[in-house]
Amino acid sequence: MKIDGLLPIGSVVLLKDSTKRVMIMGVAQEGVTEAGKKLYDYVGCVFPEGFLSADQNFLFNTDQIDRLYFLGYQDDEALAFKERADELMAKLREEWTPDGE
Repeated sequence: MKIDGLLPIGSVVLLKDSTKRVMIMGVAQEGVTEAGKKLYDYVGCVFPEGFLSADQNFLFNTDQIDRLYFLGYQDDEALAFKERADELMAKLREEWTPDGE
């Protein structure tokens, strides 16, 4: 699936190799893996249940999205945020040095 830039908050997606949909609730997230810190495009929660607990959130990247079910709400403020967030994520991806590398 081709997605240009970050999806808005509230978007509902299905991740590859998954059967449960996820709702995006944050962008530009830092997570910790066995190899160290990692930059992710999104944090999401199960849909339609929503946030259940912090240990049931999902960190994922755009390339892991298999299908887009719903595009989150967008207005002028959200579109301006998306533009800034896309620029920031591009810069962070260029500069990102995970722990241990």
